[in-house]
Amino acid sequence: MKRILTAAGFFAALVAAWEALVRAGIWSPVMVPSPLSVAEYIFGAIRDGTLGHAALVTMRRLLVGYTLGVIFGLPLGLVTARFKFCEDTLGIIALGLQTLPSVCWVPLALLWFGQTEAAMMFVVIMGTLWSVVIATDNGVRNIPPIYARAAQTMGSNRWHTWVWVKLPASLPFIVSGMKQGWAFAWRSLMAAEVYVTILTGFGLGHLLHYGRELHAMDQVIAIMLVIIVIGLLADKIVFSPWERFLHHRWGTTK
Repeated sequence: MKRILTAAGFFAALVAAWEALVRAGIWSPVMVPSPLSVAEYIFGAIRDGTLGHAALVTMRRLLVGYTLGVIFGLPLGLVTARFKFCEDTLGIIALGLQTLPSVCWVPLALLWFGQTEAAMMFVVIMGTLWSVVIATDNGVRNIPPIYARAAQTMGSNRWHTWVWVKLPASLPFIVSGMKQGWAFAWRSLMAAEVYVTILTGFGLGHLLHYGRELHAMDQVIAIMLVIIVIGLLADKIVFSPWERFLHHRWGTTK
């Protein structure tokens, strides 16, 4: 409870400082709107359904692309950790492509898929895939070798050791990689929605883009805040509890 009150007080102080700077006239209200203007936009967008619909469209795209990235990334990471040839080839490719900013995939997606949902899915998958591959690879390699030796001493074959020893032991690192992949997926989807305009549904990135085009800074800042809040909720509700549980379960907490 004390931590919640401390955090609430800190953010209230930030909002108060924001309001004070706006009232001081340092910047034009058109460029830096007041917290009240941003709040009015958020509540108005909630009432007319614009914000809720955009959030649902974005989350649908994000969940589909992220799930596909994880499904493809986990086995690729396991293969990379298992075979030296894959480590020297696929591992290097994954490391290089992970450093590529997500927005760089957008022109390629547009040329290959056009202004379609497939273009957005491609960008999100590329933003997720390589983080999961690297995290899975690192997770398997960080397992103490004695785990595998102990399992083999008790009669475990290679397949059994991989499925029932190495993979469960690497789960704390894999979940951390999935968390990182979620963050990259968010950034990738925002880049895709800003640059890919389609009629099958306008997401949060489109609202952000249209706010910029209309010079509606209250809309831009409001959508940025919504994106931050959704990201924080996903971390605190989904990933952090699993990370704590798995690290505690496998004795990797300090």
